[in-house]
Amino acid sequence: MTTDQAELTTPRSAALDEAHIGDIRGAFGTIRQHDTAARQSWKAWLLTLLAIVGPGIIVMVGDNDAGGVSTYSQAGQNYGTSLLWTLLLLIPVLIVNQEMVVRLGAVTRVGHARLIFERFGKFWGWFSVGDLYLLNFLTIVTEFIGVRFALGYFGVPDYISVPSAAAVLIVMTATGSFRRWERFMMLFIVVNALVIPLAILSHPTAAPILHGLFVPGIAGGVTSSAVLLIIAIVGTTVAPWQLFFQQSNVIDKRITTRWIQYERLDTIIGSFVTVGGAMAIVIATAFAFKGTAFAGHYTNAEAVAHELRFTVGHLSGTIFAIVLLDASIIGAAAVTLATSYAVGDTFNIKHSLHRSLGEAKGFYASYAGLIALAAAIVLIPHAPLGVITLAVQALAGILLPSATVFLLLLCNDRDVLGPWVNPGWLNALGSLIVGALLILSLILVVTTLIPTVNVTGMLVGFAIVLLVGLGVMGLLTLPGRRARAFVAAPVDRQTWSMPALAELSRPVPSRGRLIGMWALRGYLVLAALLLVAKAILLALGHH
Repeated sequence: MTTDQAELTTPRSAALDEAHIGDIRGAFGTIRQHDTAARQSWKAWLLTLLAIVGPGIIVMVGDNDAGGVSTYSQAGQNYGTSLLWTLLLLIPVLIVNQEMVVRLGAVTRVGHARLIFERFGKFWGWFSVGDLYLLNFLTIVTEFIGVRFALGYFGVPDYISVPSAAAVLIVMTATGSFRRWERFMMLFIVVNALVIPLAILSHPTAAPILHGLFVPGIAGGVTSSAVLLIIAIVGTTVAPWQLFFQQSNVIDKRITTRWIQYERLDTIIGSFVTVGGAMAIVIATAFAFKGTAFAGHYTNAEAVAHELRFTVGHLSGTIFAIVLLDASIIGAAAVTLATSYAVGDTFNIKHSLHRSLGEAKGFYASYAGLIALAAAIVLIPHAPLGVITLAVQALAGILLPSATVFLLLLCNDRDVLGPWVNPGWLNALGSLIVGALLILSLILVVTTLIPTVNVTGMLVGFAIVLLVGLGVMGLLTLPGRRARAFVAAPVDRQTWSMPALAELSRPVPSRGRLIGMWALRGYLVLAALLLVAKAILLALGHH
């Protein structure tokens, strides 16, 4: 019996795949499985960070995908710099959400989808994963829309550009080497830095940027279309697929509790990189189109590239098209892999980038199948691709509260995380994030039904209700948390890990929790249906 197999048969092991046990082999270094040496010098610390870096930066930059580039371009072209504040506020949201999945991955060694099935049962598991499969597939479609637009700018026919990108994505992933895949991704991430010269070429000035960052507002006032765009910004920057991807990628890279602090830093760095890149695109389009006939008339990403060439110069249009293509490849690779990881969790099949094609046929087949089907859909003629892209990002924003609720529940499950459960302040912040996302989707629902409603007054009213509700919830739960903290036995966080799933008893949800989950589910279904109605109106030219 090998060392890896012995670890899997111990009662404390929860890993579902022996490929998830062993040395960390990252793009920039290796850490041995049983390395316990202290990192006492800056050089040792930096080399360790370089070996760990990957899941956090990839999941964050993957957010600036084709849909992200399109959405940020629309924000800049139609609203100038007035929506930059939304991106600034998303930095803590990104860090909070993704730090929780880092802990879940490193401590449990089990993917997000599998944990939901095991802790909430098949019914809620399929609700959660069903949302993921649908939304992820639609997101992959938008990535190929990005490929089509980007290479279309250079005159490459759709029937060549889209299948070629699909082939590249399959080849770079199905190598049987986690390290090779991660190096491919890092190469694309370096290309993404072209957003910096893209912004500089538009000759931005500081005053409008600072005003847009620190003075919340919407150019032209609050309308249902503006709210839809804000939800799309949230949905493309903080997407449900991220939770499933990073948790599984942390596991696949074999990051354990010993390396959590490094992976947290990886995630924080990635958060600032992705928001900085998003801001650069907003700034580039805001200043490029200000005072021109193109201002306020966004159509799609390919048109933005041509319009940048006209207003700024050929180099600007070329860089934008390259950024769009690069973002599409990164996004498609990450979102499709997140889905294939979830397929592995759901159907209990081998799922690891360490495995060869022959060892993980179902895993790689699901990846290739999603890529091929999404590419085929994009080749359908006369589809409203710009509206589809915006609607998918908004759908992600609407479904995010549900994904975050499951995340919060898992991170408060002591059988799962033991001493790594959320502290009270993190639960409060997470609840605030869920509440804010629900307010945005509520406003979208109401403005879709009643276009003449006073959106500002409604926003203030919802915000007051949210703050009061969170305060009452905090007062009701604080005594219970204190009691649990008082009786909890001390344990060593650095050595604690979740036992095998078979050893855990499934928690029995309270009646109040079940009512809340059903209410949230019903509301999100209604909001999603109304979003579809709104997207159809936009496709028909009704604002």
